Amino acid sequence: MYKVPLHRGTYSAETTLLSSSEFTVTAWTYSSGVEAVRIRNSRGFVEVLPFMGQIIWEANFDGTSLTMKNMFTEPKPADVIVDTYGCFAFHSGLLSAGCPAPDDSHPLHGEFPCAPFDEAWLEITENSVAISGSYTYVQGFGHHYEAVPVVRLGAGEAQFDIDLAVTNKSKYQPMPLQYMCHMNYAYVDNARFGGNVPDDAFKLRESVPAHVQPTPEWTTFNKQILGKPYVELSEPEKYDPEIVWFAEDLAQYGETIEVTMGDFVTSFDSAEFPVATRWVLHNPDQQVAAFVLPGTCRPEGFKAAQRAGTLVQLAAGQTREFHVRTGLRSEK
Repeated sequence: MYKVPLHRGTYSAETTLLSSSEFTVTAWTYSSGVEAVRIRNSRGFVEVLPFMGQIIWEANFDGTSLTMKNMFTEPKPADVIVDTYGCFAFHSGLLSAGCPAPDDSHPLHGEFPCAPFDEAWLEITENSVAISGSYTYVQGFGHHYEAVPVVRLGAGEAQFDIDLAVTNKSKYQPMPLQYMCHMNYAYVDNARFGGNVPDDAFKLRESVPAHVQPTPEWTTFNKQILGKPYVELSEPEKYDPEIVWFAEDLAQYGETIEVTMGDFVTSFDSAEFPVATRWVLHNPDQQVAAFVLPGTCRPEGFKAAQRAGTLVQLAAGQTREFHVRTGLRSEK
């Protein structure tokens, strides 16, 4: 494997970093000042922000955008994810995650999604190109961890890997860990959900988080679908505010979980991710069908995970690794 370092402030205009018969890697800086790297193969591309959370800004294969409809024309410099919420995927966590409840003190989706990375690099093999990097979180009298994500695209493939390794760098104390691989897939009219998780495993969220402002129509719709499998995106006018489902104890359905929506697919290990969330929103500004968001717990904030017993404790020096594979179901 070849490792090629990436440096801040190097590529203002679009620059080709490497090119072969199968792969092209380009780098540039948006007018907003956010740097980007695009890895392209013969099927499509993934675009990653190497120094801002290693957010996956865009994914597109076989002429199909995988990314939600959003209001952003480019990524914006941000400390919290809602200030640049136009991406395909981000890492929610890591000391806390999800939507904070009134008794939580953390930002939406935690401290990590827009983290300023210490370094970034490419990893090149004969059959794949990946982008990776390292971010170290450290606070005096607080926690200390290193996070290393990887986005890897293989030759001729329309699916790609999203990996994350988190290491507790403390020499003596454990740290809490919450993580969700938050993939904001495009909304597709009349798409059906499938895979090896039963339809009725996804249970409608009954709580109402602070950022959701219910309407009478929304409340009625939630009552109508409560306790019933919901398998098709056929009522877009009903999905604003958002509709959310949870599936838990995923190990009962197998070691490898695979969930589909139309032509899209995501797979992951149920031991790494025992919980899955499904999030749907449809309005003129934003349209998203996050058909499966693998997580260590429900995305309802730190205190909720603590009370539910789903807050992971990472021992001093311990590393936890996570792997997700996602993209188009069809392979040419």
